[in-house]
Amino acid sequence: MTTVAHTLAALATGAALTFTGLAAQAQAQEGPWLVRLRAVHIDSANGGSTTPNLALSISNKTIPEVDISYFFTPNIAAELVLTYPQKHTIYSAGSEIGSLKHLPPTLSAQYHFNPTGSIRPYVGAGVNYTNFSDVRFVAAVDTALHPSIKNNSWGWSVQAGVDFEVAKNLYLNVDVKKVQIGTKVYAAGAEIGDFKVDPILFGIGLGMRF
Repeated sequence: MTTVAHTLAALATGAALTFTGLAAQAQAQEGPWLVRLRAVHIDSANGGSTTPNLALSISNKTIPEVDISYFFTPNIAAELVLTYPQKHTIYSAGSEIGSLKHLPPTLSAQYHFNPTGSIRPYVGAGVNYTNFSDVRFVAAVDTALHPSIKNNSWGWSVQAGVDFEVAKNLYLNVDVKKVQIGTKVYAAGAEIGDFKVDPILFGIGLGMRF
């Protein structure tokens, strides 16, 4: 075999090995999408103040949640949290005075510290939009104050969490978020203060990477 033939054979072998390695690596890589189904407990701060002092609060509850993440790089992802409108009881000084529904989608940018490990912690920050709807008050409160609230809320959110690999492309997730949610309170159309829900969200669930 000539020198040229030896060289061509060596190049062909090297190219084949490189292609095989790249193909195996690409096959081993995870896809950019991660979809989780979580149970989330809403623990509201129930702050703010009104004049007169209504000492407003809403009930805590556990809700289902779906979140969708897209990985732009192995470390950087965007997460969108979705659910359906959740109903809460409204209290004044501990007494039930009505109810409302809220829909709180949250979009976050995340940094994942160990994106190829079996334990994958992350932190994130983003923005929350909450829509309040179906606000109802008991007859006595409605007659005395003609109360209402602002329907929309914008605020920041921060989070920390970790994904535990339990099988190929399947992860157990634990997540904690602090979300800024609040609304203006009105009586007979005049603003009388604000109500800050500002919940901490404790979540646990399963995620699938594809």
